Amino acid sequence: MDERRQYLCIDLKSFYASVECVERDLDPMTTRLVVADPTRTEKTICLAVSPALKALGVRNRCRVFEIPKTIDYLMAPPRMALYIQRSADIYEVYLRYIAPEDIHVYSIDEAFLDVTNYLALYGCTARELGERIREDVVRSTGIPATCGLGTNLYLAKIALDITAKHSPGFFGELDEHSYRATLWAHQPITDFWRVGEGTARRLAEMGIHTMGQLAMSPTEPIYQAFGIDAEILIDHAWGIEPVTIADIKGYKGKSHSVSAGQVLGRDYDFEGGLLIAKEMADQLALELVGSGQVARAVTLAVGYRGTDEELAAARAQGRRGWLMRWGELTTNGTRTFMSHTSSSEVIRHEVEALYRQIVDPKRPVHRVTMAMADVTQATQEGLQMDLFSDPAKLERENRRLKAVNAVRDKFGKNAMLRAIDLLPDATARERNRQIGGHRSGE
Repeated sequence: MDERRQYLCIDLKSFYASVECVERDLDPMTTRLVVADPTRTEKTICLAVSPALKALGVRNRCRVFEIPKTIDYLMAPPRMALYIQRSADIYEVYLRYIAPEDIHVYSIDEAFLDVTNYLALYGCTARELGERIREDVVRSTGIPATCGLGTNLYLAKIALDITAKHSPGFFGELDEHSYRATLWAHQPITDFWRVGEGTARRLAEMGIHTMGQLAMSPTEPIYQAFGIDAEILIDHAWGIEPVTIADIKGYKGKSHSVSAGQVLGRDYDFEGGLLIAKEMADQLALELVGSGQVARAVTLAVGYRGTDEELAAARAQGRRGWLMRWGELTTNGTRTFMSHTSSSEVIRHEVEALYRQIVDPKRPVHRVTMAMADVTQATQEGLQMDLFSDPAKLERENRRLKAVNAVRDKFGKNAMLRAIDLLPDATARERNRQIGGHRSGE
């Protein structure tokens, strides 16, 4: 490795499943265990599959019914609160070695560490420090970890995803030269970070199946096919990534959104779907008030199950997105408020109007996704005022929502509910006991 920056990318192997194994005093590497909700149908997705099951051909995030009946395994119900706590425990291990400004948490089970300025302090190489941190994670928590080392963030990620995960020592190392020498011919190309099936398909139409072929291809057709994203693809083909952790820490988005979504446990009729949309509108209004923010618009997307004929016709027309991924037809729309607001009354009114405008009353609703757009701080200067609303009324509602948030923060989200949350088709109470749509375990 040269004297450029040295990045580690540490991944916790089959994190949720490993946590459940450790909690049961079982070996995470040899125990056959899946994390899935047994109260749902066999179509439910397994949130994690232990390495022992993966070795038997059980793919990650499969559905329960896809696990061969001939395989014996344990099923652990999700405990999201526990996984978050264990992730925090592992972050504390990182802090024993690296300052927080040099750590970027990429996901609950993965983090990047810039160790460049710590090598002289510890008197070791980047690989030696990476091994030390990885072993400390295993020793402190029992969770097996994998580590990639690279001269930029991209190479560290690829060293983790492709090199380390196939190494008996769970450690991979790449610089630009070794990347080109060892991985330019690697297939499938979807193994590389940020290359999904759609991107791979479009590259294949251009005769490109490897990173080496991408690097050597004329750039103009790639820019025509991918626009500005072509720059990232071409840089990554050469093993180049100019973004640093400092850049990520300093990034400020121009616009923000607050969103929520749920796949319904069964299909809902038109009015049942509207009830779910109203609950979600109330939830997002509370989130806005809790963070001192206001929004300018709301976007609603509703998914229906498509018939085989409809899906076949849509595929023939080349449609993408949810349709291809979920087997759903979708409809969506946006409503702009008269001014920035966090009023649950205003948001709920606009959501209902939008729902009645875009949703087909003859189709059962299967998925609802909602997002508040153009979100900003309520105290920001220059926000447009609404001349047709009663400021005193809005202030009273804002104080009421803050009081609701205070009660829920202290006693739990189900300590204070709206009447609609008690209706048979409502889902708010159940979702309040979840984290990220899965059981919290509390």
